[in-house]
Amino acid sequence: MPLRAVLFDLFDTLVDLPPQRLPPAEVGALAARSSAGALHAAIAERAPVEFERFAAALRAVDRDWRDTADGRELPSVERFRRVCTRLDVPDSDLPERLTALHMGMIEGLAETPPHHAGVLDALRAHARIGLCSNFSHAPTALAILEKAGLRGRLDAIAISHEVGLRKPRREIFEAALAQLGVAAGDAVHVGDSLDADVGGAAACGLRTVWVTRQVADPDAALARHRGSRPDWIVRDLAEIPPLLSKVPEL
Repeated sequence: MPLRAVLFDLFDTLVDLPPQRLPPAEVGALAARSSAGALHAAIAERAPVEFERFAAALRAVDRDWRDTADGRELPSVERFRRVCTRLDVPDSDLPERLTALHMGMIEGLAETPPHHAGVLDALRAHARIGLCSNFSHAPTALAILEKAGLRGRLDAIAISHEVGLRKPRREIFEAALAQLGVAAGDAVHVGDSLDADVGGAAACGLRTVWVTRQVADPDAALARHRGSRPDWIVRDLAEIPPLLSKVPEL
């Protein structure tokens, strides 16, 4: 069957989120770039909550969800609702405010290499183009795509916030393929994660392209990986149109 569709991951594939642009935050002995300081300041306006207590509640919510999620997505507003419950801050509007604050910072970070729009245009001459992304707030993902000039170039968009399940679960890939109207065997998935993108897509019957532009040590990452191997490895998305043009059948 001829190649009919190309699916893309969003972050660190189509769009980059440079974490060094976030403000510094210290949690115990650890220092990191994070939105935690701004989130704590918003909570502290409503209740006298110390930063360490807020950070501990956030970690606990994330840990508890990770241990029980089985691939389900935790929407951002629900994440912050659980944090507020743990902190005993009964403010019904606060989870929405925290979500807007956090996602505003994420949206402000987003950088899109200028040639990516042209890559999608080149592929669209021969195939349908879709997005298959893990992200906990679909409106922010869509706003980032719109700002980058990419949303109108996509024929299908499947985001875990809306699907309810995250890669590598097969359901999110199947949701994207259903929107495109193509079978897995007619499609390729492009992404930066060996587990979520390569492993998840391969398990669904798609062929895969691993993008290493944001991978610190691709050789070491591939050596550690125990799942499916990518069909192709590229450093930059510009390599994909000529690469796939040489593969008339999947």
